[in-house]
Amino acid sequence: MRNVAIIGRPNVGKSALFNRLAGRQISIVHDQPGVTRDRIGSICKLGQAPFEITDTGGIGSEPDPDFAESTREGAFIAMGIADVILFVTDSIDGVTPLDGELSSMIRSVARQVILVVNKVDTESHESRGFEFSRLGFKNFVTVSAAHGRGIGELVDIIESLLPEFESELEPDQMPPLKLALIGRPNVGKSSLVNQILKDNRTTVSEIAGTTRDTIDVAAEYEGQHYILCDTAGIRHRSRHNTSVEVFSVMRSEKTIRRVDINVLVIDATCGVTTQDKKIAGLIQKAKKPAIIVLNKWDLIEKQTNNDPDLLREHVERAQSELFFLDYAPVVILSALTGENIRRLITMVEKVRQHATRRAGTGELNRVLRAAMERQGPPSRGSRRFKLLYAAQAKESSNSSIAPPLFVLFVNDPRLLPESYQHYLCARIREQWEYPGLPILMRLRGREGVNLDMNE
Repeated sequence: MRNVAIIGRPNVGKSALFNRLAGRQISIVHDQPGVTRDRIGSICKLGQAPFEITDTGGIGSEPDPDFAESTREGAFIAMGIADVILFVTDSIDGVTPLDGELSSMIRSVARQVILVVNKVDTESHESRGFEFSRLGFKNFVTVSAAHGRGIGELVDIIESLLPEFESELEPDQMPPLKLALIGRPNVGKSSLVNQILKDNRTTVSEIAGTTRDTIDVAAEYEGQHYILCDTAGIRHRSRHNTSVEVFSVMRSEKTIRRVDINVLVIDATCGVTTQDKKIAGLIQKAKKPAIIVLNKWDLIEKQTNNDPDLLREHVERAQSELFFLDYAPVVILSALTGENIRRLITMVEKVRQHATRRAGTGELNRVLRAAMERQGPPSRGSRRFKLLYAAQAKESSNSSIAPPLFVLFVNDPRLLPESYQHYLCARIREQWEYPGLPILMRLRGREGVNLDMNE
């Protein structure tokens, strides 16, 4: 994929420009300098052919000294792989000494460069851009990322400098799955992304809350293509330090709903915490496919001399604590050492494969009727739930992976207790498994009473 990197000092509007090109709010935009720390990727579809855009942390001024070095390194990596660099400046501030230093640094990378003078909100502000011509860049454009002014012209210049577009997907190749890495702060989500990528794309630190944006990164692993969505750690709302962190958590919760599979990352050394359960509850509420990862297994092994029964005990304990997300398989791994990373990807592909399985109508009805004969539904007064007919339907979804949906034609949906619904779902899983996938049920009654239910 052709790549465009967005570079500049802090608070010049790089993230606002990134969001404008991406066509949606991905990077967090805030007046606080240094909000973006990682390289954040997305696809721009505003031109004749798509290209990847990469937002980077602000270089210089060190608004956040704990991350200054890693932010600078990330920006250098982004420039190194880019076909075109957007050097973003602030028309209100004018040319600063740091802009001059960055222009020299960008020239040393030997890439096509477009000087983007941002915050030119109206035609009367155009004169602000004249000062920047002394930086000596051939390609120059004034824009307002906040209002969309000049974006079309910018895209035209970008396309004129990019190499010719070539589709990277073979005709029979499946579209990339979107995988969200969800969890509390500092459980190893960014380390897991970097291990899959074999690249320090996201900032890794022992400081909780390092990741603030949801970071979409294209990845390839053994021939399969994925979009990895590294999210901000979700902690209890009472512990949010800043408005930026509140936005980060809201973005993480939105990501749970938009991706194909949620990978819930848990620190194996801590076990399942109350906050882990709350995050799992968000996944369950969204009715999304899920995999549970117990990370930092290398630390457990080091303390216990590789006890062979320990792995099984940890898996069973996690499943017991997260019983309401019992459809999610558990994978134990170490993002630090790379142990069992392949097992996680194998499980992702297994979930994808089972999402395409269809239960034959005749077999489905035999399974459900046999289950009801073995254990009948409880009665409610003088009435009892009756199943007339069942079939698997196709769930309408924008996702590449849709949970199995079963439509049950019954006498009265209100007579089906939740516990008996779980019983029927368990019998369906015995026959078709559906690992990582919630089972959805839609009940249709004789008298026009309809209910949507999920396992």
